[in-house]
Amino acid sequence: MTKTTDTNKRPRRRQILLGTTVFLVGGLLLSGCAASTTSSSATTGSGATTSSSATGDLTVAEAATEVTESDSSTTAETITNTTEAVQAFLATLTDEQKEAVTYDYDDETKTTSWSNFPVTFVDRAGLNVADLTEEQQVAALQVLEALLSDDAYETVSNIIASDQYLVENSSTTESSLGQYYIALFGDATDTSAYEVQFGGHHLGINATLDGTADAITFAPTHLGVQPADWTTDDGTEVQAFDGIYTDAFAFYDSLTAEQQETLTSGDVTMCAPGDTCDFSTGAGLTGADLTEEQRELLLDLIANWSGMADEESAATTRAEIEATLDDTVVVWSGETTYDMTQGDGINFSISGPNVYVGFQAQQGSAGADVDGVSTSGWGHVHTIYRDPTDDYANSVEQQAATGGMGGGGGAPAGGGPDGN
Repeated sequence: MTKTTDTNKRPRRRQILLGTTVFLVGGLLLSGCAASTTSSSATTGSGATTSSSATGDLTVAEAATEVTESDSSTTAETITNTTEAVQAFLATLTDEQKEAVTYDYDDETKTTSWSNFPVTFVDRAGLNVADLTEEQQVAALQVLEALLSDDAYETVSNIIASDQYLVENSSTTESSLGQYYIALFGDATDTSAYEVQFGGHHLGINATLDGTADAITFAPTHLGVQPADWTTDDGTEVQAFDGIYTDAFAFYDSLTAEQQETLTSGDVTMCAPGDTCDFSTGAGLTGADLTEEQRELLLDLIANWSGMADEESAATTRAEIEATLDDTVVVWSGETTYDMTQGDGINFSISGPNVYVGFQAQQGSAGADVDGVSTSGWGHVHTIYRDPTDDYANSVEQQAATGGMGGGGGAPAGGGPDGN
């Protein structure tokens, strides 16, 4: 899913990832919270505060590199390991913090507290990770490490690190940086359903773990990045979306000229939180138009969102999506070669009975310019993953939470999305 170009690649937890985060609304504005906090409170999504003994010196991105690696190959193992990590995280919290981070499983906040808008537009649920102690921060990130596959965790940690790169190097004057929130819906056990939410602006993970059904789903989830390609002080190149771009162009390049013409014949959509979305497919290339090899390449691309946990749960979701792939429509606009030095990036949507993915290049830096680094187009991307069969992002509550704005950002040239 994500690649870090380094001939002497270090273990993930020792990568140099640069600290707290910044949040960008698609082509609109940059916002967030203090980068290196010395506050004595942990802030909830509603603006309430809970006492904390002392905040640490770690940024969120640094905490992401301090976790202990764990391996899960089955759904049951992931649920068990994640449940244990959740319980360990809760054990580090005060009673007030526990109350702020936990919700009933069916609390409607679950439908309103994820977005690809910054937290100044849409309140997130739970605790602000940047306001926690070092022990609590690492424990919070350990939940993600237990939940996600190695590739998915590296993608997430590099998304956070890329945001921090903007904090350190961009032209933004935004002072409220670093807001990543964690929230838990339901009791975390191996024998019940519960949800882990983690995110800010360029990240909005919603993972439902159901021990009774032995199932994990990540819909709806938002992954974004800015910039897409940058270099650390020690010369390591970080490309959080390189795996996604590689899979996208592997699929595109596998198509015949006639298939590529059909692929670009429709309108790319972006069914973002707050948008009224009927998941209509329209014109484009259908799964029925593909060879078996091309179908597998398309499923590999979708797996960057649908298959973020262990191999078994990823295979289960892949099979569900494959079952209706003939009726799934793919639309593409923008560049036709993976070369970030050329053009304005790519946009695509994948819409079917069991899957929706929207990928949108943002044609603006949102005030986060960095000399010599692309922070627009190729370098500023928002994506949304949703499941039309089990979708709450289209709820009245979600629309109200975003003020009816949707979350698509500005429409790119050459077949823009239907969001604003």
